[in-house]
Amino acid sequence: MKYLSIPVTPFAQNCSIVWCEAGRDCAFIDPGGDTEKLMAAVEREGLKPVAVWLTHGHLDHVGGTMVLARHYGIPVLGPHEDDAFWLDALPLQSRQFGFPDHKAFRPDRWLADGESLQLGSESFEVILTPGHTPGHVVLFNQAAGVVFGGDVLFAGSIGRTDFPRGNHQQLLDSIRNRLWPLGDAVVVVPGHGPNTTIGRERRTNPFLR
Repeated sequence: MKYLSIPVTPFAQNCSIVWCEAGRDCAFIDPGGDTEKLMAAVEREGLKPVAVWLTHGHLDHVGGTMVLARHYGIPVLGPHEDDAFWLDALPLQSRQFGFPDHKAFRPDRWLADGESLQLGSESFEVILTPGHTPGHVVLFNQAAGVVFGGDVLFAGSIGRTDFPRGNHQQLLDSIRNRLWPLGDAVVVVPGHGPNTTIGRERRTNPFLR
């Protein structure tokens, strides 16, 4: 597996483009916007987009979804259905955060805890990690030792829980019960900021001591 993380939108949200080296099939994880930049990266790397995968329903993570889905004719998978209300509220999110208007949409398929997403020969486990939002998921490639973590865990920080249906204790439980068992060497590709590792955050994250 290979990937690029490209900051998009004024919130500097990391959209990750992941691909299988054998066939060059790729997926966009959380394309929040700046779709021209994402398309240029795909062209530069010689990739074939086959899907959009969403970790949760916040605008800065999903704002470019339908542009890419329609341009490439690819399906949208995720997040978990418990985030449907966030996708329904995209017009309101647009106004609240000063973004151009975004219409509500639903994915082609919701994701379920424990299922596997295939990208060529690469496999990604879907892990439900509620707290930041109720339907938040992360995507774990065990072979590569990389988890695409959305807004659950950051380098030295954790996701906000002051949005509707956020839950601080649930977020802490998700991190400790769903992420820690993945192993200290696993690289976390977060939704914002630099990469980190499970081990580093377990030892040093001030929100998790």
